Amino acid sequence: MSEKQYSTETPAAQAASIASPINLILFSLLALLAYFRLRGSPPQTLPKGPAPVVFRTFTPTELKPYNGEKDQPVYLAVRGQVFDVTTGRNFYGPGGPYENFAGRDASRGLACGSFDEDMLTKDLHGPLDDLSGLGQEEMHALKDWEDRFTEKYLVVGKLVAEGDKSSA
Repeated sequence: MSEKQYSTETPAAQAASIASPINLILFSLLALLAYFRLRGSPPQTLPKGPAPVVFRTFTPTELKPYNGEKDQPVYLAVRGQVFDVTTGRNFYGPGGPYENFAGRDASRGLACGSFDEDMLTKDLHGPLDDLSGLGQEEMHALKDWEDRFTEKYLVVGKLVAEGDKSSA
């Protein structure tokens, strides 16, 4: 006949084996994992977009300050359209290769492929450059530049002569 085997350990000894250091560490890790899994994540926020730009009419003197200095945006005009080229500040802003065009009508300089100051209109209060004297090849180059700016940058206004602003 079979003998019944009885455990010689007391109930307190059995309980102590459950509360061994390794079991406590494992239980703590399980609780920590459950906490991180069940806690809510912080709400996601969208990045702040650029400030809205209102389409407006510029005269050459009003356009001049938008040359990227003193934390101003960088604007330039091509064939009467004013483009916000601030995202291209490295090219059109202070110290860039096209910095002469910032805050100015860049049409003639872009058409001729010249960065010289004499390509810019000297008299800001006079009439806009009518691009007379440009050949067909230069007009085609200007059209290519205008298309590139239209694809890449936001049009923020139009350029008019000083006296034409009141009628615009």
